[in-house]
Amino acid sequence: MPTVNLRGLTFDYVDEGDAGAPACLLLHGFPQDQTSWDEISAGLMAAGYRVVRFDQRGYSPGARPGPVRAYRLAEPVSDAVALLDHLGLDTVHVVGHDWGGAVAWGIAAQHPERVQTLTVLSTPHPAALARAMFTSAQGLKSWYMGLFQVPGLAERLLAPGSRSWKGLTRGLPASHRDHYAERAREPGALPAMLNWYRAMPSDMRSPSVRWRRITPSTLYVWGADDPALGRTAARLTGDWISGPYTFVELPGEGHWLPERCAPKVLAVLLPLLGEV
Repeated sequence: MPTVNLRGLTFDYVDEGDAGAPACLLLHGFPQDQTSWDEISAGLMAAGYRVVRFDQRGYSPGARPGPVRAYRLAEPVSDAVALLDHLGLDTVHVVGHDWGGAVAWGIAAQHPERVQTLTVLSTPHPAALARAMFTSAQGLKSWYMGLFQVPGLAERLLAPGSRSWKGLTRGLPASHRDHYAERAREPGALPAMLNWYRAMPSDMRSPSVRWRRITPSTLYVWGADDPALGRTAARLTGDWISGPYTFVELPGEGHWLPERCAPKVLAVLLPLLGEV
């Protein structure tokens, strides 16, 4: 897989499709990597799009800085923008899932001029999620985020292949589940992945974290059976979008939308891309 040096770190990335075609940037979540997008990527290229995806910090072996502060959301947002700069892409269609969705929200909020359209799978707008924590059962659904804060304990409980790991990845196709477990066993990988969660309290306390309303044309796709991200946060997300907005609920679907229901995602994603 090709690598690229961005901001002093080395990332694994994939750049596929016609170099002159409109480009899509695909951002993965936890505990995934860029292979979570395999089926969606194939569908996008078949429709005539260029696809860029990369293993984000903590997931690329050459991009696992130690300090928790290196995983504050501004860092992966800057990584993604640096990759676009490296590839000479002024604007792209941004698509994110799980933590990649949080990065996608960040890019659209901080760099709207780089975003042709925004599509987020599963992950509500961060401000909507924060509000839902105090107005619904979202706090109970997010119990694992507290566990992930404890260095050492979380790594032991979530050892790839353990009962907790299997519970965390329940619903994933076996091939993806086994691949992600293998990647998480790499030296330093699991602590780096968990550092995304451990950086959250600092992000929330920082006065510089001010979530602007989203202006690019936005599609938010949520699985109605998502065990971690509930209906209240999904419903509140629209309050933070001032541009054109479409919300799609997928009945009977859970959290792993890229791996589990790529055809359904493509069916609502491709019309949005074709509008711009």
